[in-house]
Amino acid sequence: MIKVDKTNNTYINRELSWLQFNARVLQEAEDKNVPLIERLRFLGIFSNNLDEFFKVRYATVKRIDQAGKAGKSELGGIKASELLEIITGIVIEQQAESLEILNDIQNKLKHENIFIIDETQIKPSQHQFVKQYFIQKVSPALVTIILNDSIKLPLLKDSAAYLAVKMVMKSGDHQYALIEITKNMDRFVVLPQEDDKDYIIMLDDLLRYCLSDIFNIFDYETISAHMIKITRDGELDFESDLSKSFIDKLSDSVKHRQTSEPVRFVYDKQIDQETLQYLLHKMNIEPSDSIIPGGRYHNRRDYMGFPSLGRTDLLYDKIEPLPIKGLSLEESIFSAISKKDYLLYAPYHTFSYVVKFLREAALDPKVKTIKITIYRLAEISHIASSLINAAKNGKRVTVSIELQARFDEQANIAYAEQMELEGINLIFGVQGLKVHSKMCVIEREENKKIKRYGFVSTGNFNESTAKIYTDYTLFTANQKILKDINKVFSFFETNYLIFRYKHIITSPHYTQKALFKLIDTEIINVKLGKPASIRLKMNSISSYKMVDKLYEASRAGVKIQMIVRGLCCLVPGIKGMSENIEVISVVDKFLEHTRLYMFANGGDPKIFISSADWMTRNIENRVEVTCPIYDENIKQELIDTFNICWSDNVKARLLNLEQTNEYKRNKKEKVRSQFATYEYYLNKLKE
Repeated sequence: MIKVDKTNNTYINRELSWLQFNARVLQEAEDKNVPLIERLRFLGIFSNNLDEFFKVRYATVKRIDQAGKAGKSELGGIKASELLEIITGIVIEQQAESLEILNDIQNKLKHENIFIIDETQIKPSQHQFVKQYFIQKVSPALVTIILNDSIKLPLLKDSAAYLAVKMVMKSGDHQYALIEITKNMDRFVVLPQEDDKDYIIMLDDLLRYCLSDIFNIFDYETISAHMIKITRDGELDFESDLSKSFIDKLSDSVKHRQTSEPVRFVYDKQIDQETLQYLLHKMNIEPSDSIIPGGRYHNRRDYMGFPSLGRTDLLYDKIEPLPIKGLSLEESIFSAISKKDYLLYAPYHTFSYVVKFLREAALDPKVKTIKITIYRLAEISHIASSLINAAKNGKRVTVSIELQARFDEQANIAYAEQMELEGINLIFGVQGLKVHSKMCVIEREENKKIKRYGFVSTGNFNESTAKIYTDYTLFTANQKILKDINKVFSFFETNYLIFRYKHIITSPHYTQKALFKLIDTEIINVKLGKPASIRLKMNSISSYKMVDKLYEASRAGVKIQMIVRGLCCLVPGIKGMSENIEVISVVDKFLEHTRLYMFANGGDPKIFISSADWMTRNIENRVEVTCPIYDENIKQELIDTFNICWSDNVKARLLNLEQTNEYKRNKKEKVRSQFATYEYYLNKLKE
């Protein structure tokens, strides 16, 4: 638990709040009601989240500190130098807790006849398999670096795991080496089953078992190997070279990540001090850097891919994505949405409707243009192939692709180059702004007139994440909404023109003003005795301006309910400031990713879905779209699904000043919202 200064309780620091979100992920790994292999995978998610946190947020705070700035105004009242120390302390505690959880899971796996063994536990019957696996699959790809005082240490890759090897030579000298565990190697090696028992060995331990094969040319007395990992600053720095294209600059910047400043060094706490000091000196790591003692294994993010071994009893039950009532994958989607709007709620509904919509557009002779924004694509994207198919069929296809989607830059560059070759008109965002909006508009000729069809979403058009991220997508032929969306694409083409929108709300020009107006209406209504409330669902809230506005509404008496998955700088429940605000966070099987804003509006609710969280970057530094919901049935559907999530008393945590991540418990019937939401849509099909 974080120690909180209760004399300054206006905001919670965003970095510390984010660490508490990751603590909620760790709670899932600890939860004995979660299936065992899923617990391991949550441990992997926790580790992966932490890697990204250090690459981005810790690196940002470190930059503020190195620039000689206190940073208190940006960091919620904490000095940058103090915050770095607090973060390191919390992470050390969380890492220790994660190791205890890992040991507990491994012990329970033994009761399920699944044994994760190390190099000392390899049986004679397994020796031949291990050696052959090493010779055939590991040795050819192995990168081994012999360290020498006279030779500069080659650059260590960001977030790659290395075995630091120490050989005590027969001469009495020491020889050091590093073995890189590359990403293309399977981290978990499944050994042949024996007596109905499954055996898995970590690649790290397989390498330890084969150290004598790797270093057989050295005349050593003893040899040992311990894991280390370095994390580098993940922010992108762009050159000012005008002769280079944006793609070239971005490619160079992504490559630069591998040489950027280290922000964290994690090591096996069993390593001897002499070896540790040698490595720190060799890598120019300063005592002021985040140096974190860990366990025997790093890159625990790899546990996200822990083999299932066919043990479905140790996994969550798979849910079959449902069809949308009234919308068929075997009939024209254009015909259906020309009559009414439809809402897709992934992963409860199948994402196939989005792909089908684009495939239909690609083939339909009446479709003239397709415009779409892309932020993150799946590794093998049916969205991209549908757009290429449309271009081959003579459609004018425009794709606004955000090349700076963090850590997906390289994949997006590859897709951009492929689409450009196929004749698709590419727009690489807007100067100084990220395009984070999720929308598509299609123009179709009907009765010699152009009619628009499209969709707006809270999430990326990505088939892979649509299986595990909860997101709303509105299919619509509402010409007023789509006319506004078409203006956003015009803005991409001519950035100097600022358009007016009658229906949608856009960042960076109008979001804050529009949301303030909506909140002001609730303040007025509560004073007039009219229905007034604000209900919000989002990933994060860190904009102090938005937080202050909600405090103002709370002081006026407006009841505010918030479901915030990630970081939350707002402090709920403080008398005289936020006593009318309640905040919960749900972490469960799926990643809660929806952004939903609901305002009572005197009894005529205004409801919006959005691509934007209430963070400064989303409101001021990105192109975001917030879309109104006009269909009364869909409005009710959104109210229903919010109510289900708000009723969660199994996986919901209460967010408060103390940041205890206490579970929301009551005496009501148990509601696990993600499972209850699936049942809700199942029942809808039966109606």
